[in-house]
Amino acid sequence: MRILFILPFLMTAWMMSAQPKPWHDLVFSDIPQRWDEGLPLGNGLVGALVWQKEGRLRLALDRADLWDERPMAGLDRPEFSYQWVEAQVDKNDYNLVQEYFDAPYEREAGPTKLPGGALEFAMPQIGKALKTVHLDISTGLATLEWGGGQLFETFVHAGKNEGWFRCKGFPELNQGMSLLSPAYGLSPEKSQANSVQGSDLARLGYPQSEVLHQDGVWHFEQSGWNGFRYDIAVAVRKTRTGVWEGVWSISSHFSGQPGVESAEKTVRNAIKRGFDPSFESSKKWWATYWTQSSISLPDSLIERQYYRDLYKFGCTARDQGPMISLQAVWTADNGRLPPWKGDLHHDLNTQMSYWPAYTSNHLKEGMGFLRHLERNEAAHRAYTQRYFGTSGLNVPGVSTLLGKEMGGWIQYSCSPTVSAWLAHHFYQQWRYSMDRQFLRQHAWPWLRETAVHLEELTRPKDPGNTTRVLPLSSSPEIHDNGISAWFPDTWTNYDLALAQFVFEKAAELATELKLPLEAEKWRRIRMELPDFKVEPSGALMFSPSLAYRESHRHFSHLMAIHPLGLLDPSREKDRRIIESSLSLLDSIGSSAWCGYSFSWLGNLRARARDGARARDALRIFASSFVSPNSFHLNGDQSGKGYSNFTYRPFTLEGNYAFAAGVQEMLLQSHGGVVRVLPAIPKDWKELSFKDLRAEGAFLVSVEKSKMVEVYAEQGGVLNLELPPGNWRLLGENASQLDQRWRLELKKGARVEWVAN
Repeated sequence: MRILFILPFLMTAWMMSAQPKPWHDLVFSDIPQRWDEGLPLGNGLVGALVWQKEGRLRLALDRADLWDERPMAGLDRPEFSYQWVEAQVDKNDYNLVQEYFDAPYEREAGPTKLPGGALEFAMPQIGKALKTVHLDISTGLATLEWGGGQLFETFVHAGKNEGWFRCKGFPELNQGMSLLSPAYGLSPEKSQANSVQGSDLARLGYPQSEVLHQDGVWHFEQSGWNGFRYDIAVAVRKTRTGVWEGVWSISSHFSGQPGVESAEKTVRNAIKRGFDPSFESSKKWWATYWTQSSISLPDSLIERQYYRDLYKFGCTARDQGPMISLQAVWTADNGRLPPWKGDLHHDLNTQMSYWPAYTSNHLKEGMGFLRHLERNEAAHRAYTQRYFGTSGLNVPGVSTLLGKEMGGWIQYSCSPTVSAWLAHHFYQQWRYSMDRQFLRQHAWPWLRETAVHLEELTRPKDPGNTTRVLPLSSSPEIHDNGISAWFPDTWTNYDLALAQFVFEKAAELATELKLPLEAEKWRRIRMELPDFKVEPSGALMFSPSLAYRESHRHFSHLMAIHPLGLLDPSREKDRRIIESSLSLLDSIGSSAWCGYSFSWLGNLRARARDGARARDALRIFASSFVSPNSFHLNGDQSGKGYSNFTYRPFTLEGNYAFAAGVQEMLLQSHGGVVRVLPAIPKDWKELSFKDLRAEGAFLVSVEKSKMVEVYAEQGGVLNLELPPGNWRLLGENASQLDQRWRLELKKGARVEWVAN
């Protein structure tokens, strides 16, 4: 085979195109007046929102690991077990379950994510109007400029625990700048708010911290529960040109953990370096990030939202950092605790947040999710044994930063298949990287331990019948938290899809590692699971006793289609199920959907190879469910009636699921076949993308829909399906059947197809 190498000028052009364009940036005519419309800055550990509060310029400061880790009240009861809940369901006596394990989540202020603090600045008192408010997503620099030449610039360093700002024409910072600690010590409200609105900070019982100022440094230390504390410091200096510049930092300190550098020490050292050198080093990280992949679409709304969401992913995901929580480094800056306690929801939210990591070629950033899960393995194992009575591994569906269970709607906060959905990410990291060390040390252990847990928990439905069932099954978040949300001695299609996936992939990975006894064991157990339950029309049901008949935000019954890919539209039987299920979804309507529902629908439609409807779903999300700063606000902000939910709690998973939906339209690789442009609307005549990643560790590029290039990072067999047309392979020794090509590529090989 002839190996092709890209000409230098072509490589340079592609690298330039990988950078976001100016029209992807956030540009406003005025400073945002709400925190959830602020300019977002972050590096996975610390973040800031730039907005205006009561006439002052405000930086809301946050750090991802600021957490109150108190145990959730009541979960230490001896009744906290799957078997006890099963007995209560059998007795049709569910009030105690709700009182013991659901109610505390709403009733108790903690455990919870905590807000950090804020910096406020007196703005220039000038006659000339504000000229621009601009966030350059290619570098992470936010700029506010006035007509009189006054300037405010700020960024969060991409690789350091630092945020920087620079002021020109502002009042003297000694008088005009304030460091503010959260109002923990104020009197709590008489009535507590629900988890969506967020509780009053004072309910945590913290003392109010005091801001101190000495030698050009402002700082405060906030004490929390059980010895936890965090400190924020800011240092400023005036340059020889009369411009003020400053740096802030946040440090967290957990009792019993190794000491970390104080924020005060960090800023005293950093201020010596200065704004410009710090920005130059931060820009290098962003330059590398953006060259990992790029896209160019004929739909400006979708392309702009995609780049803004990939920017936010770069702000919130790091390989060694905490996993992305509901709001990550942008905790609500409204004087309250964040919506849903800012926690780690594993029944959709954390999983969706990492969907775009793989195809966008950001595997390193995606590793932060998996490393965080592994760091909490001891807590997860203790929970699995205590609540389920099994060995192996499961994870609380709602958990703290350190992996501790938080309760809530127990069907989902303590679902038996949480670790199975998380296993899908371990599997994808392996398939997209083909890193055998990762396979042996991470993917295989997680899949195997999850399989052990599910093997021990499931049981034959009847004596003499080898078909396995779950004692209690559920489907997020169908029937909310009532007893009818449980389905005893059966499978919902949600739990069944996850169990099928785990046993099937455990067998696959055991085979890959040459463990034949393990492979045979998991293959046999997979055969003991039933088929998916469908109604006469062919549409997937929630369970054998419950069809999809009312609108719901969570498409839990469709997991087998996406993200798991157990049903493949290339197979005729599966295609009928997929089409019937999505047709039923359309007929029921979107009245009870959230923004992330439309993002997920975009992925589902793309998997069904329906490009026009995938585009339509994503356009609805981008036009109706996001804030002006591109944040996903859950409810319909358009007034067009796409959803009955019109509230605006900010969470990130809808943004990242949107980005994944765009990628699904451009490139798919589940099932061992790399499909190029599998779900493109007919009116998208020309598009390009560079270095999107496929399973098998293949990097795929398309130039103006006329040229396709594949780079084999690890080598191996490539099964490639091209769009309809007359394609010519610039190489030899390839077999072709219709639009599908099969090649065996060496590591580092690069091959091209051109359309005649």
